Amino acid sequence: TFGESHGEGLGVIIDGLERGFTVDTDHLLRQMARRRPGGNPLGTERKEGDAIEILSGVFEGVTTGTSIGFFIANEDQHSKDYDKLKSVYRPGHGDITYQAKYGVRDHRGGGRSSGRETASRVAGGAIAAEFLRTRGIEVTAYTVEVGAIPCPRTAVDAAHETPFNAADPFIVPVWEERVRQVRSEGDTLGGIVEVVATGVPAGLGEPVMDKLDARLAYALMGIGAVKGVEIGTGFEAARMLGSQNNDPITPEGFSSNNSGGVLAGISNGDAVVARVGVKPIPSISTEQQTVDADGNPTTIRIGGRHDICAIPRINPVVRAMTCLVLADMVLLQEAGKR
Repeated sequence: TFGESHGEGLGVIIDGLERGFTVDTDHLLRQMARRRPGGNPLGTERKEGDAIEILSGVFEGVTTGTSIGFFIANEDQHSKDYDKLKSVYRPGHGDITYQAKYGVRDHRGGGRSSGRETASRVAGGAIAAEFLRTRGIEVTAYTVEVGAIPCPRTAVDAAHETPFNAADPFIVPVWEERVRQVRSEGDTLGGIVEVVATGVPAGLGEPVMDKLDARLAYALMGIGAVKGVEIGTGFEAARMLGSQNNDPITPEGFSSNNSGGVLAGISNGDAVVARVGVKPIPSISTEQQTVDADGNPTTIRIGGRHDICAIPRINPVVRAMTCLVLADMVLLQEAGKR
């Protein structure tokens, strides 16, 4: 991917996709609409159309086998909102680490470290999702916790229709009240998103360095707001006995899925299940302690237009990264059988 939050725009280059594959632009635009700002009660007031311009690799709606290039223009930047941050490091952001690495940083909305960069990932992931669908694989992401309030998982199929992409629509009023409370306090919230891939055949993944679960964890941790990843029962497995954690094998398949669909780094034919822990948005309007570029202590309050929580806009990003990993693994497996 390329581009910054307040630059001309964002882009993505996709390599390795087979020729002759039909690009479903309607699906692509639906996924972009789920991520774009300005459409949910937790989100920023920034308005971006996130229209996609296809630059290369697609001819008359069909992939040519060459690199696919997309461009997404930025249309609603308020860069002046960040002028006062030129020489001040925001707690929880990448300001101080970007300065340490590069010796220069784009202070406008975080530049390359902004969550806006994920628009490119969603575009790429939408193409990967359509490729996976030709192999019978479907990937869904939904929210199972917001602001330390978990929900039961009873209506996952309808999650995309709720304001939070909630796994259970009955939890929505509770989460909405929590959001109102935190917003009034000038603070922000985190949450947990679960992603499930069904139809995944057994045999995807490599035995050691490119284990399927390792690649998934790598990709999901590469999303800016994600601070933890679990596969299957995850950390809960550390509290279980082996007799509890092992998934019994029957002639019909596995009778449970504590493994999250992965054994020894290779898919076992069951649903692949992962969860990500999403940190609170670091831009808060309450006073915080920090330092300026000269190392002098100071305090800061973050204004401007910011999300209260990365959920639900992060859900399509989680789905996209999962799709990209699975598409890679499918292509590797198919290449090995030629």
